[in-house]
Amino acid sequence: MRTSIATVSLSGTLTEKLTAAAQAGFDGVEIFENDLLASPLTPEEIRARCADLGLAIDLYQPMRDVEALPEERFADALRRARHKFALMRRLGADTVLVCSSVAPDAIDDDALAAEQLARLASLAAEHGVRVAYEALAWGRHISTYDHAWRVVEAAGHPALGTCLDSFHILSRGSDPKGIEDIPGEKIFFLQLADAPRLAMDVLQWSRHHRCFPGQGGFDIAGLVRHVLRAGYAGPLSLEVFNDVFRQAEAAPTAVDAQRSLRLLQEEVGTAALPAPVVPTGVAFAELVTPDDRPVTALLGALGFTRVARHRGKPVDLWQQGEARVLVNTGPAERRDGTRLAAVGLTGPDPAGAARRAEALLAPVLPRRRAPGDAELEAVAAPDGTELFFCAAPGGDGPDWRADFAADTPAPEGPEVCRIDHLALTQPWHHFDEAVLFHRSVLGLSPQASVDVADPYGLLRSRAVTGEDGGVRIVLSVGAAPTDDTVHAQHLALATDDVVAAARRFRAAGGRLLPIPANYYDDLAARFEFADGELETYRELGILYDRDAHGAFRHCYRLTVGRVFVELLQRDGGYRGYGAPNAPVRLAAQHAAQGLTGG
Repeated sequence: MRTSIATVSLSGTLTEKLTAAAQAGFDGVEIFENDLLASPLTPEEIRARCADLGLAIDLYQPMRDVEALPEERFADALRRARHKFALMRRLGADTVLVCSSVAPDAIDDDALAAEQLARLASLAAEHGVRVAYEALAWGRHISTYDHAWRVVEAAGHPALGTCLDSFHILSRGSDPKGIEDIPGEKIFFLQLADAPRLAMDVLQWSRHHRCFPGQGGFDIAGLVRHVLRAGYAGPLSLEVFNDVFRQAEAAPTAVDAQRSLRLLQEEVGTAALPAPVVPTGVAFAELVTPDDRPVTALLGALGFTRVARHRGKPVDLWQQGEARVLVNTGPAERRDGTRLAAVGLTGPDPAGAARRAEALLAPVLPRRRAPGDAELEAVAAPDGTELFFCAAPGGDGPDWRADFAADTPAPEGPEVCRIDHLALTQPWHHFDEAVLFHRSVLGLSPQASVDVADPYGLLRSRAVTGEDGGVRIVLSVGAAPTDDTVHAQHLALATDDVVAAARRFRAAGGRLLPIPANYYDDLAARFEFADGELETYRELGILYDRDAHGAFRHCYRLTVGRVFVELLQRDGGYRGYGAPNAPVRLAAQHAAQGLTGG
């Protein structure tokens, strides 16, 4: 199906918005009236610009308060409409969006509304324009799609149809199944927006919290299926009002928007994408650093051993159990301090994973390969983290470890077993994009969103996981762009005995994050512990949580650059990440900023 986007969904000038939409692969745009009024370009120049970019102007919007009015007010509305229809001819747009009236003097009379809309449509037809009538969820007298359709049907004018908007329909809890009773040729336009489930005024909800399909809590795919069964043949168009999107760069937002529609079309069966290849494990985490001494000291204290060195690059492989960490000291990586730059994800079909990523507009990363280097495909996540698609042990595909020359055998009887999860902090305006990216491109399942109290605001967090928990990635973003927690990343290492691992780390010179005594006083009130257990946790700075499936014990190392390490122990199938402890951990990290250790 053709795809379109309203210019109000993107930031910048009208020219910047059009360019971003075209580069992201949209077929058309809805021109929002304010964008046209603020543009120095004439309607003819805007029309030519769209043509040069390969964009159709699918809709001009909005016209407001034009129906069910006192006659003298309706005469004014027709005068305005005559000017707008002439403008649309210059622009090359043939469909105008008319929103149900919110005017205080609008009359609660469906027959009058139908009669005036028919007169408006007659005037539109003289200019070669169609009128798409939409029920605003906060319309004064007409606020549901079925009510709007009854008025359109009563008007009976061929140039008058309805516009369906997923937000206005689903925010009111209307049943979209009734859409199938509307003739497809009378559905002139379809606008799509998702939204989180919020208990607030619907107008404020609409103006500030819409998002792209797949990023909120609405069943957009279900609604679209009803529209398609009705026989709708127009574009899927996005109309999203969102404060964050309006402050982000237009180009990546447009790509995110297009990705959401491609995933939606896959879900409703109108487009075929390469099948998802869900990663089954973490092959490696790569740290880049200008100075490897703090990093290697940390890994050594944790029990890791350098087991191999890359044959042609300044990259060392450190391993303990199935946990593998690459330490990269290449000159190009020295600018930003120590950070988690790349993750290797194992799966049954790396080539298939790369094909799906490319089909969903993930930026494919060029690689400098020396002769004999493994031909790994990699893409960039929204936060810039490089994701490498690696073959599972014994599976088809190039083996990334063949690029390394063995150095020292991995230690036996490790206390660290594997990488349990990775926490990646997102740019504040790309959080929803990141969740959709990991869901659509990687096939990971988003878990419930969690808001955690940070000393300077709220930290929003959401995990995405594979079916068996072999891959867990926690995405988070701070309350404000300047919050230092936004810049932290973390590597969580699983152990069968976190107390022994913490003691070994401390004995090797490592420094664990100190936790306030008040936390342990509260812990004693919340849970019962064996004799001496709580004292051990207090001594080592171990945090504790429990859910219906088991217990969770975890502790943290002080930050190195932008990265900190967590040691954790899951017992009995515990599924979470210790969210109740996060406010204490965040406060302790803020207090410990500037401290160093092995």
